[in-house]
Amino acid sequence: MVKHIILWKLRPDVADPNAAKSEAKSRLESLVGKIPGLHSLIVQTEGLSSSSADMMLDSTLEDEAALAVYQNHPLHLEAAGFVRIVVDVRLCLDFEI
Repeated sequence: MVKHIILWKLRPDVADPNAAKSEAKSRLESLVGKIPGLHSLIVQTEGLSSSSADMMLDSTLEDEAALAVYQNHPLHLEAAGFVRIVVDVRLCLDFEI
């Protein structure tokens, strides 16, 4: 199993940060059950005031091959396209569990 964790910081010029976070969460979480090897995916948008990121994606995939399928899957690319519009900084950590 592989964990795929992403932290995002929204662009400072996003007009409605809450709407942007909600839309990203909806688009990404809808991918579960549609992409082979993607076991779970949650997007956290309500961090504490001590947080330095605005959103976090926590996903579990079958293995590295499934991660590659996920990253290149048309449904993921469509969802990620929206996220790229509203995000300024992206950090990623992938690891085996």
